[in-house]
Amino acid sequence: MIKNSENLAYKFALSAIFLWSTVATAFKIALAYLSPVMLLLLASITSLFVLFIVLVFQKKFYLVVEHLIKNIKLIFILGLLNPFMYYLILFEAYNLLPAQEAQAINYTWALMLSFLAVPFLKQKLRLVDIVAGIVCYFGVLIISTKGEPFSMNFSDLTGVGLALFSTIIWALYWIFNTKQKQDAVVALFCNFLIAVPIIIIYMYFNDEFFYPAYTGVFAAIYVGLFEMGITFLFWLYAMNHTNNTAKIANLIFISPFLSLIFIYFILGEKIYISTLFGLIMIIFGLFIQQKKIKK
Repeated sequence: MIKNSENLAYKFALSAIFLWSTVATAFKIALAYLSPVMLLLLASITSLFVLFIVLVFQKKFYLVVEHLIKNIKLIFILGLLNPFMYYLILFEAYNLLPAQEAQAINYTWALMLSFLAVPFLKQKLRLVDIVAGIVCYFGVLIISTKGEPFSMNFSDLTGVGLALFSTIIWALYWIFNTKQKQDAVVALFCNFLIAVPIIIIYMYFNDEFFYPAYTGVFAAIYVGLFEMGITFLFWLYAMNHTNNTAKIANLIFISPFLSLIFIYFILGEKIYISTLFGLIMIIFGLFIQQKKIKK
């Protein structure tokens, strides 16, 4: 029985990793037809609908009202951070950068989480965190300068800055998320329920509304399904059905390399050796940091 549960956990985890590996490509396709905020709105509505169906199916929708009444301030902060601020900034970065650069930089959020946990969660900054930071961010420098880190000649400095800033927002989201003990699907649904009106208000005051092309709409729906919605549930199911969460979690390191394959064959981006080398440095930095945590 345990073996079957473990096999099921791996199947769901690998499915999640495969789907997450496609989203960088989906971002770029969608952004060819949509503005970042329009992509955010359509994807968020899609994710909200998917999570609503899941909650109804699980007969947990009654928990939503209870959660909103008890934790409205926290839910507002979390919804503001994710999906609104995080994805708006991330999509802006993808709009400016090649997909291979943006997705590689995005993986440094786990390191940023360790740094921000020092002031926010009163955790100690360890030597391994500093070493991992040097390794990871030097990898970012290699990627964003196409293999000439000391030239400081960035492909797009604003895009790199936005990609790095998105990791701060994502790390802050998870730090604030530690304050709630609600069912994960209920909590995420409430985030989107709060965020969608915020996105609409933002679009109204910035005159961002327009009729999108069908291709952009389909790509946005794909993002809503497989970046924000169903894939999260797959990953959650995998983590809940394994006896070794560390092994399952380490599978995520496959994702950025698999993503490069989709970027190359579907988007037609030339994959630079500097991207591969820099990405290896980022993953190595994260790996040694996580290895130390487990010990």
